[in-house]
Order: sequence, then structure tokens, then C-alpha cells
Amino acid sequence: MTKVKVKKYGSYWERNEKSGGYLLKKDIGNFIFKICRFVLLFGMCFLILQPILNKISVSFMEQQDLYNPIVISIPLHFTGENYQLAAKIMKYGEGLKNSAIISLTIAILQTAMCTLVGYGFARFNFPLKKFWFGCVFALIIIPPQAFSSSLFLHFSNFDILGIFKAVKGTTLNLRGSAIPYYLMSFTCMGLKNGLYIYLVRQFFRNIPVDLEEAAYVDGCGMLKTFVRIMLPEAKPIITSCFLFSLVWQWTDGFYSKLFIGGKVLVSTSLASIVDALGVYIARETGASNAQVGVSTQYSNAILSTGTILIVFPILVVYLFAQKAFVESISSTGIKM
Repeated sequence: MTKVKVKKYGSYWERNEKSGGYLLKKDIGNFIFKICRFVLLFGMCFLILQPILNKISVSFMEQQDLYNPIVISIPLHFTGENYQLAAKIMKYGEGLKNSAIISLTIAILQTAMCTLVGYGFARFNFPLKKFWFGCVFALIIIPPQAFSSSLFLHFSNFDILGIFKAVKGTTLNLRGSAIPYYLMSFTCMGLKNGLYIYLVRQFFRNIPVDLEEAAYVDGCGMLKTFVRIMLPEAKPIITSCFLFSLVWQWTDGFYSKLFIGGKVLVSTSLASIVDALGVYIARETGASNAQVGVSTQYSNAILSTGTILIVFPILVVYLFAQKAFVESISSTGIKM
């Protein structure tokens, strides 16, 4: 057996002396870099989390803590009455049910349609392809407020080639229902659909075409290849698009007010919670609305509580889908 000689480098200071002080300088530089990175990341996390932590803290404060200048972040008197009051004013149970049904169904519909369109842009050539993809970018860039008047008039007097007016003598008023939501989502004109199409297209462009060609050789058609080969590969991006759609639909107040109107949703209830608080206090105390003055601190506390009630279900959904969400974002790429 041949003995292997193990070279002994000596202590840290001996090695530093042999390197002319380079080892110590390198370690100090790495330590300073780690400290700076920690401070930067901590500062960024604090800027993001600090408003949420403040809302959580305020939501558990009694009224006497809200008016106490000494109490800043940690309540002296914990209470859950703010959550009971906010849930009662917002009609949280009814709003949660309606928002869950509408948001889930629309998120599924948007994800399905945008996946089909994104796959088409990634794999097939068709007339005016660049023009239609430019329209997708326009859908991302142009805010929905720019064509809100057109949407209002279109769905207030809905008709298809004059058929309804010819048969019934009048057009259909689809406002006050979720039908406009579903029609826009089915045609990929819903909220943020341009972004979903772009993300799906980028994801499929990063998948080798060899997979589909091998499936074609084995006798699979286009539809069967898409369903059995491409969709399983696209689970991360489909999950991300579903989460994006669910979150934006859950917190949307623009289309909800424009189309649905009187139906109770958590997003519209939160937007009017301060006014509803004044009406509730006036009804409970027997005073007129003009005589009721709700303090800014108390109204902000109820508003913060309502915000937590809306964010919590979405946070739970994200915790279960976090892995797939992060994986899809890292694999979409920017291949053009």
C-alpha cells in the first residue's frame, strides 16, 4: 500500500501570512458583502411586510388603544370585535361565497382559454400572427378604464348581428350579472388575459419541439399531443396563470362595479366599508347619518380589518401553490 502524504497547511494566521494578508482581506470582504446583502434584503422585506404587520396590529386594537399615542405597534388591549364588526358590515359570509364562485370559475375559464391561445402563438404559423400578437401586447398595456364606456354600452345593449332585436324587439341588458365576465374571459378579453397569453407562449417556446415531433411519429394528433404531452409539462405555468387570475379577480373592483352592480362581493364591500360603518353606527345608535362622526383612527382600524379578511383566503391558496408558482416564474424566460 502506498502511503499518501497529507499536506498540513497550519493555522489560519500562518496561511494568511504566507498569502501576504490576502486571505484575511478576502474573508473581511466576504463578511462585509454578507452584512450589506442582509441589510438590503431585510430592508426590502421590511418595506413590503411593515404595512401588512401594521394592519394586523391595528385590527386587534380596542378603541382606547387607537387614541393612545403611546401604543404604536403592539396593542395593550387585544380584541376580536373589530373582525366581528367588519364581517357584519361587509356581509362577509355572503360576499365570500359569491367571490369564491365567480373568481374560481372565471380563473379556470381564463386559464383554459389563454393556455390554448398561448400554445397557438408558440407553435403555429397563421396569417397576421405578428399583428395579433401585437394586439395581445396592446391588451397588456392599455388599461381597462380606457374602454370602460364601450363595455358599458355594449353589455347594456347586447346583441349578436341584430338577432335579439329582430326576435324580441329589443336588445339584452346583461349588466347586473356575471355573464359579461364569462363572455370576456371566454374570448380572452378579460382582466389581464394578455399577460397570461404572453406567459404561456414564453413557456411553450422553451419546450423542445422534439417532444411533439416524437408524439406525431407515434401516431398522436395535434389535440392528443397537446392534451397528453404538452399540458403535463405546462403544469407550473398553468398554476401561475390560475393564481394570477384568481387574485386579480378576487380583488377586482372595476369590473365588479361595472357589470355585477348590486351583488355582494368582498372587493366591492371593502371599497364601501367606511361609509357602511357610518350607516351601521347611525342605525345602532338611532342618530341620523349627518350626526354620526366616525373618527379617522376607528374607520382606519375597520378598513385594515376588512383588508386582512380579504387577503387571508388568497394567502392560504398561495401557500399551497407556492412551489409551482416559483417554478413557473423561473422557467418562462424571455425568449422572443
